[in-house]
Amino acid sequence: MTIRKRSRPRTVVITGATAGVGRACVRAFAARGDRLVLVARGLAGLRAASAEAQAAGAEVRTVLADVADPEACEGVAERAEAEFGPIDVWVNDAFVSVFAPFTEITPEEFQRVTEVTYLGYVNATRAALRRMLPRDHGTVVQVGSAIAYRGIPLQTAYSGAKHAIQGWHEALRCELLASGSGVRVTMVQLPAVNTPQFDWVLNRLRGRARPVPPVHQPELAARAVRFAADHPGRREYWVGASTAATLIANAVAPGLLDRYLARTGIDAQKEDRPRRADDRPNLWAPQDSDEDRGAHGRFDAESREHSAQLWASQHHGLLAAAGGAALLGAAAGALARGR
Repeated sequence: MTIRKRSRPRTVVITGATAGVGRACVRAFAARGDRLVLVARGLAGLRAASAEAQAAGAEVRTVLADVADPEACEGVAERAEAEFGPIDVWVNDAFVSVFAPFTEITPEEFQRVTEVTYLGYVNATRAALRRMLPRDHGTVVQVGSAIAYRGIPLQTAYSGAKHAIQGWHEALRCELLASGSGVRVTMVQLPAVNTPQFDWVLNRLRGRARPVPPVHQPELAARAVRFAADHPGRREYWVGASTAATLIANAVAPGLLDRYLARTGIDAQKEDRPRRADDRPNLWAPQDSDEDRGAHGRFDAESREHSAQLWASQHHGLLAAAGGAALLGAAAGALARGR
């Protein structure tokens, strides 16, 4: 599909821009010539992401920053607007995580996950809104997860952070609607994605960490994020049939889902192969400072590149109209038959 470039390139800030979904977002927004401000902790990853975006024709600036620091987020926003002018889109994607039973996670580790994965979104959004609100223009896209609605075993810190983002995002959206603001916030709920995170999360499992199948490629997630940035009126978008199934099952029968995940969720997140000695966690320090890790993890062979559910999430109006037409047709047929 050909991406048509806009007459005025947008200024887009992306946190967590060096790997996984964030890196795929860099490529997606660069493809149409947006001006990009890339934010991460890893120097090698930032340089590689910048080079890719420039090769696609985008203007790029990079900022080494930890989103857990509110002042660092403020500095990112200042740099973005000094270099490129008003920020049009801010994408929050930076996170860290721990794979371990809750009782094996230290208070300091749990706090760190919360500060980056939850408060990092809060800090960054605050910096963005401080500039967007006076202009009454701009969009913030929160990269979420099915875990925002449904916590899973071995990921208590990450589950708590994603739930917190969801609740905060809903409250913030209500406030913006109440004030009549032209600024928009939206959220993209993702399924399991093939990213490098499973080799650099803090892992206390016996085997190597892995995503719960089915696994999807980060480019699919990036397309959803870019679409959400272009259509921010929707409160959220769901990517992947597994996301939709999980969210619906949790709304209808959360107790049954508890028991199902208790039986299957632990084994589904670990491999029989032991952890590698050179797997280093990125909880406290980046793992792409010396070596670029790119967008993909090690699960390419099983990962999906497309999602019918994403199309459905992007075309609710069309589906509603089709459903309504089908109902009217059925009603007309019943009346014609005298029923």
